[in-house]
Amino acid sequence: MTDQSYSYFDHDADIGVSGRGDTLEAAFEAAAAATFAVMADLSQVREERTVRLEFEEADPEFALVTWLNRLLAEAHGEGLVFCRFRLTRQDGRWLGEARGEPWRAELERGVEVKGATLTMLSVRRTGGRWEARCVVDV
Repeated sequence: MTDQSYSYFDHDADIGVSGRGDTLEAAFEAAAAATFAVMADLSQVREERTVRLEFEEADPEFALVTWLNRLLAEAHGEGLVFCRFRLTRQDGRWLGEARGEPWRAELERGVEVKGATLTMLSVRRTGGRWEARCVVDV
């Protein structure tokens, strides 16, 4: 994933994350990378474990928040950090996968992300690419 697939935007107390991609799913994957990059240097995270999740959500904006919050819940609950993400849609269901490892002492911890919010939530197609953005609570 290139550094240009995600970015951040200003928000008073929290952090705005923005993911971009050629498909809606790629933009969601980039938003997930942006979220976890707030917490750790993703280039240092090993792909040792895979977590799979699925959910139903018709609204793309709510699907973004659900995707990010499900990933964060899995990471927090299992003591993991993720570095690679994959998401597909099939028959109205979102099927996701995240790869990473348990937190280890050598991983530099950044700011802990507690959850994705509805603040400044936007999923739209811009200039032929998708952008998925929201504010994450830190």
